[in-house]
Amino acid sequence: MSALKDATAIAGIGATPFAKHLPESERALACRAILAALDDAGIEPHEVDGLASYTMEETDEVELAKAAGLGDLTFFSKAGFGGGGSCATVAHLAAAVATGQATVGVAWRSRKRGSGPRPWTNTTVQLPTPAQWTRPFGLLRPADEIAMLARRYMHEYGATRDHLFNVALACRNRANQNPAAIMYDRPLTREMYMTSRWISEPLCLYDNCLETDGALACVVVSADRARDCRQRPVYVHSAAQGLPAQHHGMVNYWTDDPLTGPAWTAARHLWKHADLTPEDIDVAQIYDAFTALVPLSLEGYGFCGRGEGGAFTEGGALETGGRLPLNTSGGGLSEAYVHGFNLITEGVRQLRGTSTAQVPGARTCLVTAGEGVPTSALILRS
Repeated sequence: MSALKDATAIAGIGATPFAKHLPESERALACRAILAALDDAGIEPHEVDGLASYTMEETDEVELAKAAGLGDLTFFSKAGFGGGGSCATVAHLAAAVATGQATVGVAWRSRKRGSGPRPWTNTTVQLPTPAQWTRPFGLLRPADEIAMLARRYMHEYGATRDHLFNVALACRNRANQNPAAIMYDRPLTREMYMTSRWISEPLCLYDNCLETDGALACVVVSADRARDCRQRPVYVHSAAQGLPAQHHGMVNYWTDDPLTGPAWTAARHLWKHADLTPEDIDVAQIYDAFTALVPLSLEGYGFCGRGEGGAFTEGGALETGGRLPLNTSGGGLSEAYVHGFNLITEGVRQLRGTSTAQVPGARTCLVTAGEGVPTSALILRS
């Protein structure tokens, strides 16, 4: 992985508008985001020869390449496990470009969350492992599974709902600065948070991410080529994936310590191949499908010790002027939930100096994918 350090860069980013319901198909949204990212980089569609997306992406490479007018493809990959795959898409392209398998790579995620049934509504009497050990006992949704981890974390370390509120508030405050965010004009107060309905106790409405239609994309090229593109290059300094031994998705039942999730595995690899430490990170985009994932990730990626993630959020630590500015576009909780891809594009904006909640002098950014499932992470630098 050290051979990949700063060898590639994100040269372009693009996105559609976000909404609870958009009229376009997932393919149309994907094409819009990809063409916007290519235009941002100053690269023609026919130059694209690499693609990376999620296994949950419904638009396949064949149809996308035709619809967007891409060239001959020499590399294409998909990363699994939903939000755990976001950063892996960029990591795959960085490896492909650095090793000559592709010259211009595009990663994307397109999502029509507002249409179609929820996966858990298809539960039947026959369930595959590991769902057979959770769904019959009421853990039907991701919110139910993460609620188990959150309750365990509170029990073990004394974390409180105020700590989760700190996460929700930081994300909402940044969304209130971002005109593209779904929650742009909707402030959040502690009273609103504490009196909102339960989704799966101890997680309330504001502990859960948004339901969003939309698409995002980014363009990965060599560091040399990026310097000739339209935008300031944002270099892929380090990348990692993580799947710990004996992992059980979300609830992590099989391990002695269920609160040590995939982030810990990814983090060891990520920092091993970086010239930076957690203390060197200026801003972080941490996957926030649920507020409880943030303190777990803060610990996993080394920003604080075991059991200290809740306390880390105190005193405005996650705000723009705080100890670790977090999810500066609003994240999945308050900008949009597109399986974490908007965290990547916001990381790029921060290091370009174009964020709506710009951290002064930001030169390094950690971006993480979903904790609780096999995951991935990036360190970006300007």
